[in-house]
Amino acid sequence: MIQKTFPPVGRREFLICVGAAGAAFAAACNDNTDSFAVEEPGTTVELPALPYAPDALAPYISEETMSFHYGKHHQGYVNKTKTAIAGTEFEKASLEEIIKMTAGKPDMSSLFNNAAQIFNHSFYWKSMKPGGGGEPKGKIAERIRQSFGDYAKFAEAFTSAAATQFGSGWAWLVLDGGALKIVQTANADTPIAKGMKPLITIDVWEHAYYLDYQNRRSDYIKAFLDSLLNWDFAEQNLNS
Repeated sequence: MIQKTFPPVGRREFLICVGAAGAAFAAACNDNTDSFAVEEPGTTVELPALPYAPDALAPYISEETMSFHYGKHHQGYVNKTKTAIAGTEFEKASLEEIIKMTAGKPDMSSLFNNAAQIFNHSFYWKSMKPGGGGEPKGKIAERIRQSFGDYAKFAEAFTSAAATQFGSGWAWLVLDGGALKIVQTANADTPIAKGMKPLITIDVWEHAYYLDYQNRRSDYIKAFLDSLLNWDFAEQNLNS
């Protein structure tokens, strides 16, 4: 099931919502409670800019998918988190601090879920780039060989993790205690709440791929690995 259904958003409206500010920005996007919101300068929880144009990942991820996924879902998590932390001890906390302070606390599950989804989605956008995918180079390639044997075995394990995550969730390549591992997280859960350092992630919530691939999650995973995966981002995370 797709998480939500929204009316179509055209290219012009999407670009206005992403790039504009002030009254024109709000007026273009105020027809839906989960639409783009004007971010207040200095706030700790904001919608980050995409690292590429909204159509840059086509044909593997369409601009239409980006308009819903980034412009509606991701923005919705930002809106709900900002509302939840207003006037509380979390108002000046960083996003990662909010996640770690609320993880595992049932009475704070709503705040955790929305804050963690901001982090997860921001990380996901950076895990992809136009012209990405294929075998890595550099230090990350060496670590892949050490941990999995070769790239083919890594790709097989990562594909399995993403394909077998039941329902909504994520598959990650993480650094855990000095070792590279592939892990799954359900729903909004995130490796940083478990003391792991994420390197890359793929979103396997249905809204991430359903408009482009329908129920063919395996085709989406293959496109991510072969044509989108940002190994430069993984390398930066490994070395940071």
